[in-house]
Amino acid sequence: MEANLFLSVPEIFYGEGALQKSQKSLAEMGKKALIVTDKVMAEHDYLHEVKTSLERVGVDYAVYQEVNTEPKDIHVKNGSEIYRDENCDFLLSLGGGSPLDTMKAIGAALNNSGHIREYEGLGLIDNPSPPLVAIPTTAGTGSEVTQFTIIHDTRDDVKMLIGDAKIMPDVAIVDPTFTLTVPEEITAATGIDALTHAVEAYTSRNHQPIADNFALSAIERISDNLRIACRDGRDIEARSQMMLGAMEAGMSFNNSSVTIVHGMSRPIGALFHIPHGLSNAVLLEECMKFSVEGSPERFADVARAMGFQGEDLTTEQLAQKSVEAIGELCQDIKIPDLKDHGVDREDFLEKIDKMAEDALASGSPANTFKKPEKEDLKEIYKQVV
Repeated sequence: MEANLFLSVPEIFYGEGALQKSQKSLAEMGKKALIVTDKVMAEHDYLHEVKTSLERVGVDYAVYQEVNTEPKDIHVKNGSEIYRDENCDFLLSLGGGSPLDTMKAIGAALNNSGHIREYEGLGLIDNPSPPLVAIPTTAGTGSEVTQFTIIHDTRDDVKMLIGDAKIMPDVAIVDPTFTLTVPEEITAATGIDALTHAVEAYTSRNHQPIADNFALSAIERISDNLRIACRDGRDIEARSQMMLGAMEAGMSFNNSSVTIVHGMSRPIGALFHIPHGLSNAVLLEECMKFSVEGSPERFADVARAMGFQGEDLTTEQLAQKSVEAIGELCQDIKIPDLKDHGVDREDFLEKIDKMAEDALASGSPANTFKKPEKEDLKEIYKQVV
């Protein structure tokens, strides 16, 4: 076995009551937090719960709750200014992937000069962030346990991938009770996002043994529980398994990387303002159809994790079952088409060339065992619109 590095968040509190169990650690983060969140969290009283927890341990706070869309560079700028103006000394994010990603980018911007776009890429951040605490409220991005953030550069109209261990959270608080009010449509899209992370991590050229274990566990948990969570959002056991699966998926791709789906997803989000989870969900089956022959053994393992035994099937046939199972799952949980989110087909087709170029430039598609060319990506884009 060759040498590998496995990165992990130092402290992870998970399960019902995780916020209460984390209070000692919250008290050790600093004297004043900037809470990065969105307005929905205030509407559901989740923000009040976090404020109360901080007050109980004598920690002051300021709130930045304007991250109501996919995170943009302007959110990073505004949040950094509030952090300094309020004399905060650590950051806490509450919400879906957007507040969590914004918090990590703010952390990078605070102790490093220049515009956030200067840190696009991997390992380009010089100085560490202030302490970071991440509290996810969707079972999707896994951002609470990763070194990655995706920020929309409004000047160039691209989604930047920034990755560096210096922006990994110090504490992750993963409490499934915070997901009980997530609507069915968002539960579906974020759930497929998490499943995409796990499938891509396991079928990446950069896969490694520890990450493989987390990826297969995540695939099993998510495929067993996503339909239930969509059907009955108050099912706490399904919600708990989804949160755990999303976190495992985050830990897996944090160390093994993503592949073709994420590379192709980011340009759709940047140009058509489609939520990240949905663009992944729309692409996943078609990208797997392309990728499966590059590593049939690994895709066969994906099928097994989704419940297929395959005693009478060849490895290649079982690998194809993973593609079919993903398609059936997306259909069962009613993943919408791009046109349902207002994407005009002709406009989409006109932008395919740029999207394919941007996808390749991200580097993620090169992690796929069957390495795609630009024309391959253009053909996949045509299939999903």
